[in-house]
Order: sequence, then structure tokens, then C-alpha cells
Amino acid sequence: MLPQTTRLALVILDVAAVAALLVIGNIVFWRFEPQKPLWRRILKVFAALLITVAISYYFGRIGVVVALGIAAIPLIYVHAIWLPRNGVNGWTAEPREKYYALRGWTPPDK
Repeated sequence: MLPQTTRLALVILDVAAVAALLVIGNIVFWRFEPQKPLWRRILKVFAALLITVAISYYFGRIGVVVALGIAAIPLIYVHAIWLPRNGVNGWTAEPREKYYALRGWTPPDK
């Protein structure tokens, strides 16, 4: 068993790594969800970090890596299978009109 301070340091490191991924993801992919309210983005980040703390504390780094892998499965399915089946490019979300229709949003004004 690891000393409590070492265990806490590892939890903080895991949370920092996930936080960095979330920050990069929110910056890079912001344009794909322009109508999503800021409060929902912030809530999603806090929920993800709280879940990461719990997984890291109880299951360690391997648990965090496994959880990230499990979380990637629906993401890969949506982008590689579901979006293309519905006529939307899973990488660029084009054509925008179809993408917005799938999300239930009104198309942007051109």
C-alpha cells in the first residue's frame, strides 16, 4: 500500500492529465457545439473531474486509463459509424445542415 501523500499525489496527477485533455478538447472542438450553454460545459468538466478523482482513488492509474478507454467507445462509434450512416462526415461534421438537424438545432444563418 502506498503512503497517503504518494497516493494523493498520484490522484492529483491523474486529475491534472484528464483536466488537460478536457481543456484541449473544449478549445479544439468548441465549434462543433456552438449552441451548448457554457454552464453545461462547465458542469461536464466538473463531473468528469469528480469521477476521475473517485476512479483514481479507488482503482489507481490503471482504472483511470480503463475508464478513458471505455468512454472512448461511444465516441468512436458515433464518429466512425453513426454520423456517416446519417450522411454527416464524422471528422468535420459536414454538411452542417444535416449535422444541425441530427442535433435538433436550427441551422445557422448564412
